[in-house]
Amino acid sequence: MYVCSCFGITEKQVKEHADAGACTPRQIASACKAGTDCGGCVRAIQAMLGRGACPRRELLDSKRMPGADTVTGAGSRAGTEPGIAPGTAPGIALPEAA
Repeated sequence: MYVCSCFGITEKQVKEHADAGACTPRQIASACKAGTDCGGCVRAIQAMLGRGACPRRELLDSKRMPGADTVTGAGSRAGTEPGIAPGTAPGIALPEAA
């Protein structure tokens, strides 16, 4: 049965991509374009994927845990930019301590 009629993607194809490691509708879309045109199939894809374990997500989480660095904002690490102290934002004056 077709899941995505825009691109002719079947349930079998979605399941194959999920078995290959795609855990989210966005990852399915990257693999086969399903859900990228009208979007009508995204809920069906979500239902097919369910909320089960995701090996790729578990692998990413395990890599982040040991000695995880604190990441802020859009990927910049606090305190790594020259002249900017951790916990401060450039251009914002902080009140003096009383």
